[in-house]
Amino acid sequence: MAHNTFSLASRTKLANGLSMPTIHLGVYLTSGKETYQAVRWALESGYRGVDSAQMYHNEKESGKAVLDFLSSEDNVDSLKREDIHFTSKLASNSSYDTARKAIKNSVKECGLGYIDLFLLHSPYGGKSARLDSWRAVEDAIDDGEIRIGGVSNYGVKHLQELLDSKPRIAPAVNQIEVHPFNTRTDITSFCQQNNIIVEAYAPLVRALKMKHPKIVSISNKYSCTPVSALHPPGRPYTQEVLECCSIT
Repeated sequence: MAHNTFSLASRTKLANGLSMPTIHLGVYLTSGKETYQAVRWALESGYRGVDSAQMYHNEKESGKAVLDFLSSEDNVDSLKREDIHFTSKLASNSSYDTARKAIKNSVKECGLGYIDLFLLHSPYGGKSARLDSWRAVEDAIDDGEIRIGGVSNYGVKHLQELLDSKPRIAPAVNQIEVHPFNTRTDITSFCQQNNIIVEAYAPLVRALKMKHPKIVSISNKYSCTPVSALHPPGRPYTQEVLECCSIT
């Protein structure tokens, strides 16, 4: 089986001309102490992207780990803040003012000065709340609090609704669960047609399918690991950004 052509240093270019790391460390379901240590180890190992969220309650620890790494002897490449990509997400869609306040709080909580990628965590809340929250993201980008705006767990209906509203700034990313057991080709195709990067979370199915008969069969046939079988180099998700969860 061919070797993967991407690495921890790989980056994916977005429709707005900016780029982001192709592989991120996700800190879902990790406590404050676990988050801090996981992020430190990941950065020391070469990761350049960290994915947090308001609902994870670890923005502060994630940001502190980034800053401590940058100022430590472990930062052998003399990396700066702009070399580390930090993602967070809005806990719930609501009114413009509430969403705007929540974004400001996330920027303050992480302590990094700005957030590289900020996502609407889900489409819940109704059309009005979704569109008002997106306006808050647009204004936060204009004010320098966010560099890139996107959405998460959006289906085709929600994406079309947002695009039909003629936003000043189009979503650059849609973070969804994508893997061989949940391909969601309807969403990935729509995103590709509209220049929206698909960012996959749980691409390895949270390690729950490593012993699945199909995965074992492919691993044996091609003499590869279950990880490579689940996520081969020739994967069909041509616009995918990988999302790796931390293991504590």
